[in-house]
Amino acid sequence: MIKVSEIAKKKVIDLMQDEGFDANTDYVRVGVKSGGCSGLSYDLKFDKEQKEDDKIFVDNDIKIIVDKKSFLYLIGTTLEYSGGLNGTGFVFNNPNANRTCGCGESFSL
Repeated sequence: MIKVSEIAKKKVIDLMQDEGFDANTDYVRVGVKSGGCSGLSYDLKFDKEQKEDDKIFVDNDIKIIVDKKSFLYLIGTTLEYSGGLNGTGFVFNNPNANRTCGCGESFSL
């Protein structure tokens, strides 16, 4: 399960509308890929279609799809949004990460 904070929900809806997506029917695709200063990095984009191996979650009225491989790294993660002095953007609070980089965009297990 992947959770979405209230602030992240509002930002996702705004960004989806700006990019021609509809939060009622389209998805937020969350994934993990190799790279970043800690070894793995998060990938976040919008998608209109689900693939055969995707897992689907709905939290806080946001539809999230995760590919099967990434799901193992993301179980229990909360998607949040930060607009503070340290930077603006989405933040992944991942209980599975043993180490994260300073910018919060990459992690290792």
